[in-house]
Amino acid sequence: MTESSQASARTRPGVVTTSTYLLWLFAVTQLIGLIITLATLGTVSEVLDEAYRGTEANGVQNLAQITTFIAIGGAIVMLLLAVVLAVLGVFNNRGSNGARITTWILGGILVCCLGGNVLTGLAGGGFGGTGQTTGDAPSPEEIQRRLEEALPGWVTPVTTLLAVIGLLSLLAALILLALPKANEFFRKPKQAWEPPVPGAAYPGHPQTSGEPGYPQTPGYPQAPGQPQAPGQPGYPAPGGQPPSSPYGGHQGQPGQPGATPGGEQPGSDRPGPTPPPVS
Repeated sequence: MTESSQASARTRPGVVTTSTYLLWLFAVTQLIGLIITLATLGTVSEVLDEAYRGTEANGVQNLAQITTFIAIGGAIVMLLLAVVLAVLGVFNNRGSNGARITTWILGGILVCCLGGNVLTGLAGGGFGGTGQTTGDAPSPEEIQRRLEEALPGWVTPVTTLLAVIGLLSLLAALILLALPKANEFFRKPKQAWEPPVPGAAYPGHPQTSGEPGYPQTPGYPQAPGQPQAPGQPGYPAPGGQPPSSPYGGHQGQPGQPGATPGGEQPGSDRPGPTPPPVS
């Protein structure tokens, strides 16, 4: 049994399949979050520009553009990482232990990042969390209040809900991959022993002549001009003698041990030649 047939014979447990679905759900939440960010980008940029306009900090660097770029960049990076996790989920379904370890590492980092963002959003942060608290710059609470007034009323609840769903789905996917049933699925299968097939050689044991399945050695051809050795078919007896009898003597040769006139063997019941009548 080959390794590919053993891998196909393994049954994928439901916890691994569910974990992959949760990873795909996490990727969907990040995609929706990026769409919402791009859809509200113009409004957010106007609110931030108005909030930081005329402040001392905005004279040194354009805080509105920096905050907008941070929001867009963060959403794009999160989406790319979510796509990587979705691809890893496909390899998890195939039993790749390396993909499972990579999912744990990348997913653990994202859980920490998302957990901080969710806590910040639930505490009333959001976009305003990146605002300046020194000088004459508006406070994060003030920026968040202006954003909520300018944006549609569904943006903040939907964004918070997507963040919570994404965090819980990712955390649940990592936990399912660590369950005992998942460990059995990702464990490398052992090579199963199979009895030898009748007529075939046992692995590591060379066949010898006479064993089943051993091809008989064909006779070697006689080289032209090379005399045959005694005992080979067609080799003449020494001295022009006729071939030896299977009983040990030479047929038709009187005086040889075990031979009789006419080639008969001693003790044979067959009568010898009849002598001519005496006249």
